[in-house]
Amino acid sequence: MTNEPTLTLLTGATGTLGRTLRPRLQDAGHDVRAASRSPPAEGGAPNPEWIELDLVDGTGLRSAVEDADVVVHAATAPRGDSEAVDVRGTERLLEAAAAAGVDNFLYVSIVGVDEIPYSYYEHKLAAERAVEGSAVPSTIVRATQFHPFVHDLLDAVSRLPVWPLPTEFRLQPIDVREAADAIVDHATADPSGRVPPVGGPEVRTVGELARTYRDAEGLRRPIVRFPIPGSVAGGFRSGAALCPERTVGTVTWEEWVTAGEAESVRSR
Repeated sequence: MTNEPTLTLLTGATGTLGRTLRPRLQDAGHDVRAASRSPPAEGGAPNPEWIELDLVDGTGLRSAVEDADVVVHAATAPRGDSEAVDVRGTERLLEAAAAAGVDNFLYVSIVGVDEIPYSYYEHKLAAERAVEGSAVPSTIVRATQFHPFVHDLLDAVSRLPVWPLPTEFRLQPIDVREAADAIVDHATADPSGRVPPVGGPEVRTVGELARTYRDAEGLRRPIVRFPIPGSVAGGFRSGAALCPERTVGTVTWEEWVTAGEAESVRSR
């Protein structure tokens, strides 16, 4: 073993998780190669090396993984073509990583992808299977929903006179910074396989989360239950998206909202 810094490729580096992972990886001693379809014009210490990478058409794959020790794969497309990005893109990245001799391919996934038949989750599960079936040594970390995800859900209805919401859905939101810390712990040259999931400190219903958000925003909108039928909704109601035995995070939704973190999300 040498004392040379670990060269780590970070995909999805401009996303919610990627922006948080970048400085934490650097603080942990990694030389970070940050990848994005549209990298910003940043460079020089202490900023990471930026590289253009398109997982859909394969642009930049070879140069992205060249000499990399670790890949932290945080790129995802929850609102786009998740099959093209999360499944096919992951497969392309794995092939390139195998050819480059990457020591550890760390894939960031979501709690419940194997139980909730939502198409995006199904694509995340297919990506997990591709990672596990690859020749590249790997680590898979599942996390519950980040606070900004819950914020975006509620912000989308916040201007309506009445908020129709699936109030009985159960979530376990986690501060993205705490999730990132747990992920960085596994971003080593030694793969860990499938590791325990990472969850927030509390299980709350969407109704409870919405009332906290409404109060923090000083709003007076009525919240009404919007029943959603089917197995996807049933999974969220039953707790399939939870890991209550793994309350890794400490920052609650109420603390996050009242600290004004929602405003930082809006300003991005």
